[in-house]
This record gives sequence, structure tokens and C-alpha cells, in this order.
Amino acid sequence: MLCFKTPVIEDKKWVDECLKNVNSFNCEYTFGNAYIWHTAYSTKICRYKDFFICRWGKGDDILYSLPIGNGDFKEAVEKIIADAVSLGIKPRIYGVTENYKKLLDEYFPDKFSYEYDDSMNDYIYSVEKMASLRGKKYHSKRNHITNFKKNNPDWSFEAICKDNINDCIALHSKWINERSNDEEEDYSFEFEAVLTAFENYEALSFTGGLLRVGGEAIAYTLGERHSDRLFVTHFEKAPASVQGAYTIINQEFTKNCLMEYEYVNREEDLGLEGLRKAKQSYNPEIFLVKCTAEYNG
Repeated sequence: MLCFKTPVIEDKKWVDECLKNVNSFNCEYTFGNAYIWHTAYSTKICRYKDFFICRWGKGDDILYSLPIGNGDFKEAVEKIIADAVSLGIKPRIYGVTENYKKLLDEYFPDKFSYEYDDSMNDYIYSVEKMASLRGKKYHSKRNHITNFKKNNPDWSFEAICKDNINDCIALHSKWINERSNDEEEDYSFEFEAVLTAFENYEALSFTGGLLRVGGEAIAYTLGERHSDRLFVTHFEKAPASVQGAYTIINQEFTKNCLMEYEYVNREEDLGLEGLRKAKQSYNPEIFLVKCTAEYNG
């Protein structure tokens, strides 16, 4: 029987130990991701032997993560299947990349079917390319930065720390207020995740950057380490009215904070057309295809 619980900060140590064994670049396989979004996605976590297992959702709409850790992978998946059956739902595992799909098919031949959704795939970029923006592909990005610096000669960048966290929260709140007429969007869960991230910024080992113009905070970004090779960016906010703000916070953060990594995962586009165009415009090095595996045994 799997025992799921709401994640607490004290879980970070054992979860991080399990996640050292992850064999994919999924954005969801960080403790911070599970922790800050646990209200929005009804996230529960479980420690089964030396595996970390995540469960999202309520009622009939529940998804599981792959079991990540050390030990008998097949047995851990069987425990997931049994947990779903005990709840009277179809066992479904989210975020299955090609290498894990092969593993599921090896241990459970013809037992899983797979559903793909491009809006859930991850955009992963070369840190070196994001920092330099060299070449024809990034010509427009360099122009945006040039124009930003010309129009805002008193700009500055700084790492996020306890002294400027309140500036970031105020900035995010202002960003939401500017969208107050957008009745189709509910930003409350996102803002709760942001507050949780900043309230536990040091405990979660987050890294972030803040952009100022004339001393006023106008853009910020933050995320966390996934592995020695990969960083995951969770939030990036800037006013759309300030040309080049997103471009320069992205580049400055990469140059100043991420050069120890090979890649940066900037998560999914969620099927939002504007977000998709923005992510594609940076020419991802890897478009990480993920699917949902449904057990039909």
C-alpha cells in the first residue's frame, strides 16, 4: 500500500536523494516544483522504499509520476497500479519520456497505451546559446536587448536574495493587476505558488534574478537545480509594455547564474499560443516529448 501525503519542506532531503537517479530532463522532477504547486494540483507525494512517487489530482482525475529512485522499478510501478485500482480509477502515469516508455514496455509488454499532447512537452535550451545569443537565429533578440539598453540606460541586474524578495512579490502582483480584465484567467493558484516559493526561497535552494530600471524592479525570474547538467526555470515575469524586458532578464540571469549548467528547461507552453511562440523563438535545443501512459492490463 502506498501512503501519500502533502509535501512539507522537511521532505526535500529524501526527495532530492531519490531524484538523483532520474533518467530524463522533465521539469516536474524537482522537489520545488512539487512543493510550490501542491495546492494548485492537489499534489501528494509518497516514499516507497528508495523511490519517490508523486500523485496529482482528485477523484477520477488522478495522475501519477514515474517512480524515481533506486530499486525494483517494476515493483514500484505495480504499487502505483494497485493504488489506482484501490481508488477505483484507471492507472495513469504522467511525464513518460521515450526512455521510460521503453522501460514500461519492457516490464509490462502490451499493457500500456500512450497519449501525447504537445502542450505538455518541455522546452530545453543550451545555456551557452541563451547567454551569448550569437548567430542569425537570435538577431531579433539582440535587437530587443540593444533597444532596451538604449531606452533604459540606468538598468541593472541583481541576484534574488532575502533583501529584494518583497520587490519581486510586488512586481508579480502588479503583473496580475494589469491583467484584471482577463476574465478567462485565474492567477490565484499561480500567485499562491509564487508566494510559497519566496517564503521558502532559501530552504528550497532556489536561484533567481531581478532586473531594475531606475531602481524600480521591472522583471524577475527564478528556478532550481534539476541535476548537474540542467536547471529548471519556474517563473519569469516582466511587463509586456517594456520592449526587451523579457529578453534581457533571460540573458542576464543565464549569464550571471546558470553558466555551471549545460541546459535550462523552461517548462511547457500549456497550449497558450503566445507562450508557444515565445518559447519557440529561442530555438530549443531539445523539445522533450512526454506522454501519459494508461495501464490496460
